[in-house]
Amino acid sequence: MIDASILVVGAGAIGGVTAAKMEGGVRRVSVLDTDKEHVGRMRGPGLLLDELGEERHVRLDAHADPSGLEGPFDFALVTLKAPHLEAALGPLAEIGLAKTFVSLGNGLVQDRIAGIVGRENLVVGTVEWGATNLGAGHLAQTTMAPFVIGEPEGGTKDRTRLLAEALGAVADVRITENISGQVWSKLLVNSAFSGLGAVSGLLYSEVVADPAGREVALAVWREGYDVGAAQEITLDRVLGVPADSLVVRAPEDRQRADEALEVAMGYAGATKASMLQDLERGAKTEVDVINGGVVERGLEYGVETPLNERIVELMHSMESDERRPGRDVFEELRDLAG
Repeated sequence: MIDASILVVGAGAIGGVTAAKMEGGVRRVSVLDTDKEHVGRMRGPGLLLDELGEERHVRLDAHADPSGLEGPFDFALVTLKAPHLEAALGPLAEIGLAKTFVSLGNGLVQDRIAGIVGRENLVVGTVEWGATNLGAGHLAQTTMAPFVIGEPEGGTKDRTRLLAEALGAVADVRITENISGQVWSKLLVNSAFSGLGAVSGLLYSEVVADPAGREVALAVWREGYDVGAAQEITLDRVLGVPADSLVVRAPEDRQRADEALEVAMGYAGATKASMLQDLERGAKTEVDVINGGVVERGLEYGVETPLNERIVELMHSMESDERRPGRDVFEELRDLAG
């Protein structure tokens, strides 16, 4: 058993699966989530966890209010959606409920979290495996892939190694000294596959299997890659492939990209985009910190990002029920890509 105490902040698909798989593998794991029905079911009869088709119930120390939690925890794993960060983390930081906060969410949220909890109290991570929220008290892990974690300023500390051990109860863990490159590489995954999966209503593998969807995914990836390059970020490997292996600029690049896509989909093809899950629940998506994050940095560094801009517009129209997800978006986006 790993001698670490863990608080999971936000027990959605990623957070809830992480907590359930940590139970019994670390000294203490608790969960904080505002959904009282979900919390009640996690406490008893326990979270119903579907782990790649194998189901089991896991009882968790779950809370809807932080007043019932006794700290400080060694780590608070932050898996919240971007719109809820300030409201949820401010009170936890104020009372010192955790020694170190770990950003595990999607999009460009790390600086926001650092502003709330203090950069010295933050470790940054990404999650390459996928999970689906099937309702209160019922979550499924759909793919196997690693966590990647790193210190914001580079280097590796004792806390980094302890966190890697604790997360190792859930999935493989890779420590990187280039976490900014890993965050941007993961943003490419989210902008291309989660963004397109959400607006089309498809799994990652289904996006790639559609000829127009594949072309658009590679074009969206190239936009984000170029924005990262403009920032002089050294992009990290993601989903088992170098980030530049999915960049197509000429016909001769296509075979390499197709081979890399096959590897990447072996890791993540069964993933249902978290933004699509949000749309289906009628919740606000994170498109503004995912595709919108690419657009914002593109404007700052003088890189055009018309496909990401259009995905943001499409997602907002779907959030307001003006449009429904569907494959028809691929042709529209392919025309825009030229």
